[in-house]
Amino acid sequence: MTDSRNDQLFARAQKTTPGGVNSPVRAFRQVGGVPRFVTRAEGPYFWDADGKRYIDFIGSWGPAILGHAHPGVIRAVQEAATRGLSFGAPTEGEIEMAELLCKLVPSMEQVRLVSSGTEAAMSAIRLARGATGRSKIVKFDGCYHGHADSLLVKAGSGMLTFNTPSSAGVPLEITQHTIVLDFNDCSQLEAAFASHGDQIACVIVEPIAGNMNLVRSTPEFIACMQSLCQQHGALMVFDVVMSGFRVALGGAQSIYGVTPDMTVLGKVIGGGMPVAAFGGRRELMRNLSPEGAVYQAGTLSGNPVAVASGLTTLAEVSAPGFHERLGATTKLLADGLTQAARDAGIAFSSDAVGGMFGFYFSNDVPTSLSHVSASDIDRFKHFFHAMLDRGVYFAPSAYEAGFVSIAHDAATIEATLDAAREVFSTLA
Repeated sequence: MTDSRNDQLFARAQKTTPGGVNSPVRAFRQVGGVPRFVTRAEGPYFWDADGKRYIDFIGSWGPAILGHAHPGVIRAVQEAATRGLSFGAPTEGEIEMAELLCKLVPSMEQVRLVSSGTEAAMSAIRLARGATGRSKIVKFDGCYHGHADSLLVKAGSGMLTFNTPSSAGVPLEITQHTIVLDFNDCSQLEAAFASHGDQIACVIVEPIAGNMNLVRSTPEFIACMQSLCQQHGALMVFDVVMSGFRVALGGAQSIYGVTPDMTVLGKVIGGGMPVAAFGGRRELMRNLSPEGAVYQAGTLSGNPVAVASGLTTLAEVSAPGFHERLGATTKLLADGLTQAARDAGIAFSSDAVGGMFGFYFSNDVPTSLSHVSASDIDRFKHFFHAMLDRGVYFAPSAYEAGFVSIAHDAATIEATLDAAREVFSTLA
């Protein structure tokens, strides 16, 4: 049997690229098999190297909220590119992007543009440490904030202690300043502040997590976090790289009705191009160089082509009724999957907020990483591959959220659900 073009490309890639991919989840290691190499994408679809079309529910892990190759975005990128790709000097577009972000996310009075979510989160934490003069940070098991050394930490055997690096190459002496707690656990957070309150610079959280599948913070958890941070002089940092402008125009903070000290943005604000940002109150942001003593820099920060893509995307996303339509489509998918699975007698649940969704082979929607891990991961793997065979591309991991674009319509969702009903009948 002749190998497919995807097989050939993967074999070739592994000779010059570690694991054959430039980001680990693309390698299909959790689900097995050969990754699909994309040749082009349009609307809610992409085509692989064998010419097969897929309904895409990852959308470049969130940025493709308008669908792939949106004509307005493509036109803006093309026009910007004709004027030059990068200058290493300020442009008016950077100002327009900052003004728009501060308007849409009122808790941000000033913002600094960067090139990736990892860079934004890393810089926000450095700023929190510099502004408070403290070293420790708190993060939560299952929340991912990029691959900076102090964030690649897993919880150890005892609460608040023995946290260890989750990656080789990360020194233990760096991770000793990171406290890892269970998501949605107020008692652990209270204990952490009781023990280390005067040493904690910030608490960083995905209020709506997308990196352990879709898992929401409870309102009580967010309220507890805000109260403890205010009481002890720590900063509350919302990492909404995945959920920003995905779950609501005002982001997670508009859903929970809270005002974080800093917000970390990415994905959607680039519309498919590499741009991210972090921002907060003016007096806090003034600690950044060149105005303050906290150093942060980037030659490609505020890249003019990426900014053009982001501004056009955000203009579309800000249109009246956009999130209502996006949310209705996403809910149609999530509810339809749950109904189809349960009709087949399969333990299954789902959740959706805005244009993000998650599904789980368990009876209840999870509230923590341990709950996600307790779901039927093997059954997920079978479901993933069976859907892939039928031209539906979900995230190749049970620990990743899914994304719907405004280009997904009722017919696209129904085609997905038809395939799912067929697959569930084989899994029962």
